[in-house]
Amino acid sequence: MKRHLLLGFGLLFLLLLFPQGITAQALPEKKMESSKSKAKISKAAEDLSKSLDENDESKIAANYEKLANEFLNNGDNAKAEEYYKRALNTYAKLKLAEDKTRVTRSLAKAQENQKNFDSAIKNYEAAGSLTKDAAEEKINLNDANRLKNQSDPASQTNYVDSNIELFKREKKSQEVKEAYVQKAQNSLDLKDKKEAIESYKKALVYAKDKPEEVVKIKNEIAKVYVADNQFDKALSINQKLLADAKTNNDYTTEIKQLQSIASLYFEKQEPQKAISSLKEAYDLSFQKGNSAEAKKSLSSLIKYYKTKGEDKESMALYEQFFDNFEKLIKSDTTLIDAKTFQITEDKIRQLEKEKVLKDELISKKNTFNYFLLGSVGLLLLLFFFIAKALYSIKIKNKEIALQSLRREMNPHFIFNSLNSVNQFIAENKELEANKYLTSYSNLMRNMMENSNKDFISLDKEVEQLKKYLDLEHLRFQDKFDFEIVVDDSLDAERVLVPNMIIQPNLENAIWHGLRYLEKKGFLSLRFEYKNKKINVFIEDNGIGLTKSRELKTTNQKIYESRGLNNTKERIDLLNELYKKDIVFTILEKGLPESGTIVQIVFPLIDKI
Repeated sequence: MKRHLLLGFGLLFLLLLFPQGITAQALPEKKMESSKSKAKISKAAEDLSKSLDENDESKIAANYEKLANEFLNNGDNAKAEEYYKRALNTYAKLKLAEDKTRVTRSLAKAQENQKNFDSAIKNYEAAGSLTKDAAEEKINLNDANRLKNQSDPASQTNYVDSNIELFKREKKSQEVKEAYVQKAQNSLDLKDKKEAIESYKKALVYAKDKPEEVVKIKNEIAKVYVADNQFDKALSINQKLLADAKTNNDYTTEIKQLQSIASLYFEKQEPQKAISSLKEAYDLSFQKGNSAEAKKSLSSLIKYYKTKGEDKESMALYEQFFDNFEKLIKSDTTLIDAKTFQITEDKIRQLEKEKVLKDELISKKNTFNYFLLGSVGLLLLLFFFIAKALYSIKIKNKEIALQSLRREMNPHFIFNSLNSVNQFIAENKELEANKYLTSYSNLMRNMMENSNKDFISLDKEVEQLKKYLDLEHLRFQDKFDFEIVVDDSLDAERVLVPNMIIQPNLENAIWHGLRYLEKKGFLSLRFEYKNKKINVFIEDNGIGLTKSRELKTTNQKIYESRGLNNTKERIDLLNELYKKDIVFTILEKGLPESGTIVQIVFPLIDKI
């Protein structure tokens, strides 16, 4: 009874830890992203981020399409559709008809893969109407008509055959391969398994230069044999794919083929061979740090043993799994990869918002210039309106300059933080890296949400600074402790403070003062209310300004000078824009004490 109870709890934990369980007789068919695919997606996302930062429309469109293609190749059709639509909008704005035609067809493919046939039909027809090439027009109309005849597989065959001939004539190997795959699937709808296998084999001829597609097509052939109860033929294909994978050191394919072979042996009522294949897949998954595939194999083994009442073997597998669980998680980099890509995608979203603002500003400026040229004759009459418009632009430019100065402080912080993640990983501190990345992503999200605000509430600023100091303390925990003290007389939810003015000074105190101490230092951040003004004190007992400058390299001195100037420039802009008397001072403590005291004084602000 106790053994059964432990087995039940173990299975529940496994399913909660890795959802989407599988049965011993039916392993799931969803394909995992390979490391190469992830690298391509990350590279495409980084290229897109750079082009958005440069505001180069043609590069932006090309990189949207590039990223969408990688998602499509990786089977993420929803993401592919999202980025194809963005590429399409940009190509349309640039009036690039050929590119627009190509992306419209790709968008239709992504929608067809999601079984969104109405939208796919419209886009195939749109692609056909956009192109000037008669063959391309026919191809797209064939695909539209093929989808319109979903209920009549026989008529679909004619459209697919027509496209195959057109693609061959145009020497488009990839498209020929895809058309043969469509024909095979159409043959299966017509219950013609023999014709389906022939079509898949013809598709193989055109996919020979792409090993991943060859594996996928051969697996489809094996499935047809399984559906026809020809298990030996299916087994022969999977065993050949397994041998090739071992030769090419393709561990992901090797694991999947072992799982497929196990499924076939279960179908053939040869459970011992199936178990042997699953155990080999399970061991290889552990060895290569593939937690998802380890879970699939383990789940299949345990469910088989459970159906046979072999609790001893199940418990042994559980013990082995939990003994090696920490090692498996540490060796699986997909968690960090996912978080890193999320940060990059968040950056893309932020840059897209900034681009919209820039485009709006350029559009307004151009409109104003045309208006000015056409209004020379009415200069005296329109002087008041022109002066008002110029004043608005001046204010807008100052706001943009202020936002630009705030953004200037972020790259250095991001670079240092990612270096810290890299250091944790290099030192095999994956848990610290994960913890740091989680806190870092929360902080970055808050910073992005408030990036367009000149003032934020005191409670949000304190929360943001607390998160930042927690991160720095995690990185330099043996170098300093800190405190944040807020005057009880301040209503933190209503009082507003300047955004991103305090954080750079905290960073300076840590990086240029406290981290050089041989003993643990202390950093104090205080908000005091006096004479209807808020006094912010940043005090540390670091090595001080003089000694810090002696230790710095030329580049560090330049950066520190620029950081200080940045803070002063932003304070000057805030004083100009909002007529606030904000005062900033920095002093070095006198002997025998060491360290610095930064004081920022600003009037009590409860609304802007």
